[in-house]
Amino acid sequence: MAARSEQLQPSPSFSKVPQATQKLIGAEILLHCLVAEGVDTMFGMPGGVLLSFYEALPNFPINHILVRHEQGAAHMAEGYARATGKPGVMMATSGPGATNLVTGLADAYYDSIPVVAITGNVPSGLLGNDAFQEADIVGITRPVTKHNIIVRRAEDLAQAIKEAFHVATTGRPGPVLVDIPKDILLASAEFNYEQTEIDLPGYQNPETYTAEDIEQILSLLKEAKQPVLLSGGGVINAGAHAEVTAFAERFNMPVSCSLMGLGGFSATHPLYMGFCGMHGQYWANIAIANADLLLVVGNRLGDRQTGKTDRFARNAKIVHIDLDPSTLQKNVETFLPVQGEIKSIFTQLLAKTEDMAPFSESLNSRPQWFETIDSWKTRRKPEVFPDGFLSPQHVIERLFHWMPEDGFVTTEVGQHQMWAAQRFNLSRPRSFISSGGLGTMGFGFPAALGVQAAFPDKTVLDIAGDGSFQMTLQELATARDHGLAVKIAIINNGYLGMVRQWQDKTWDRPSQSRMTSPDYTKLAEAYGGVGFVVNHPDEVDEVIQKAYAITDRPVIIDFRVKEKADVYPWVPAGGANEDMLTEDQNS
Repeated sequence: MAARSEQLQPSPSFSKVPQATQKLIGAEILLHCLVAEGVDTMFGMPGGVLLSFYEALPNFPINHILVRHEQGAAHMAEGYARATGKPGVMMATSGPGATNLVTGLADAYYDSIPVVAITGNVPSGLLGNDAFQEADIVGITRPVTKHNIIVRRAEDLAQAIKEAFHVATTGRPGPVLVDIPKDILLASAEFNYEQTEIDLPGYQNPETYTAEDIEQILSLLKEAKQPVLLSGGGVINAGAHAEVTAFAERFNMPVSCSLMGLGGFSATHPLYMGFCGMHGQYWANIAIANADLLLVVGNRLGDRQTGKTDRFARNAKIVHIDLDPSTLQKNVETFLPVQGEIKSIFTQLLAKTEDMAPFSESLNSRPQWFETIDSWKTRRKPEVFPDGFLSPQHVIERLFHWMPEDGFVTTEVGQHQMWAAQRFNLSRPRSFISSGGLGTMGFGFPAALGVQAAFPDKTVLDIAGDGSFQMTLQELATARDHGLAVKIAIINNGYLGMVRQWQDKTWDRPSQSRMTSPDYTKLAEAYGGVGFVVNHPDEVDEVIQKAYAITDRPVIIDFRVKEKADVYPWVPAGGANEDMLTEDQNS
């Protein structure tokens, strides 16, 4: 035992990355690498194969958030990354610890989120022998990571970590996993991070757009009478919101955002039409359907965005701009696919259009285009609810109304997520954080904890469904232990609401979608938080303000809303966006 302690004795300069070559054990090398990559916060849970790492961890300037389930660690790392733009880091032990990360890695993969997962594994000599808590996590996660690797030598560990952060954060961002056997964390190797080189000959992020592409976009803009810009999550990832906003302003062009694009264009801007897609604003979808030019920027055009693809923007010449060439011409045939870095492309477009005289004819048509869009807005009747009825839509509107401008909103997945997207009213990129491509129930609450860990002094709200929240509510203990004073607004309708809506409208009967909930006020108190119940519209504003004012513990607000409120507009599966169902048609 004494020999083991001596072997794990920390090196004398933990707080600084060594400037010269030193001989360190793998666990120390890993921690020095994380510090060198700027990691200040990570999320994880120890296990037997990671004990050398956790022995050394207290000597390093890294805030480790101890989770209650590894899936929570993955979503917290996602929330941290989505809010900061920096890579989120998660840690899990071998076997079930590592496999519990898979859902979060898949979620990050679909939504292009830079996270680095570090997993321990059984000693190298036991790999492939069905050892206790062994799992081929590299093989398991290959379809849902941008890159993954198992480290076979301590000498290769620093390079693996440097390459992991490089791949996660360059090109189209995404998740990377580094699996480290127990003996590699204990083995000694020489370490000098400055001299560690990246060697990824097959990894490139070429830009293929040309000057001709820029000129063709400008030529199309001269002809367009009814243009629309569709802003996606890639605009946020690229840090290109300022350039895209300036471009839209210059061309007086209406803008709609995808779910992942919310915040990339200010919701308070007069050019903003709103959220689009399956549950998007009616007029935004109709405007896209009637556009003669559609600029799709940083959006993979998934099925929830497009509806029936052969009728998506069928009157428009579609220009699709994206960094990832695999998204171009994949789901929708476009007139002009342009592959390249969004910020660079829009910087060039702005530089080429300082003189707007060539576009005067197009710009002269814009008032009529906005009048037409406004006419689609007036066709929609306002939502009216009986006196005393607590509607989920009203609750979410008031949550946004009282939200500080510098606050953050996360969501779970379901009806509440779509109502929140429709009513989003913040003006900053990275202020709305939701699970898009994978649609992961249980995402929002741990993601909110990751955001709060990054911004401890900001208001962070999770808009939750009673179904989603119950999947990861054990992380209330994490919130309490680390002083993460998130607010959880539960839109409690007693159902798996989106499932029930589909069952009611497209099948014969609801089945297995009714749910019961615990007493959320008692649950909050049990975990050291504060709980409220709201049953009447007159209570909504007062309770929200009280909740936002609490800054030292987590808060749950249980909004008891109408059980069978439905999300509209709604494009049923296989339909075109312009054929969306509305409240008027289903009252």
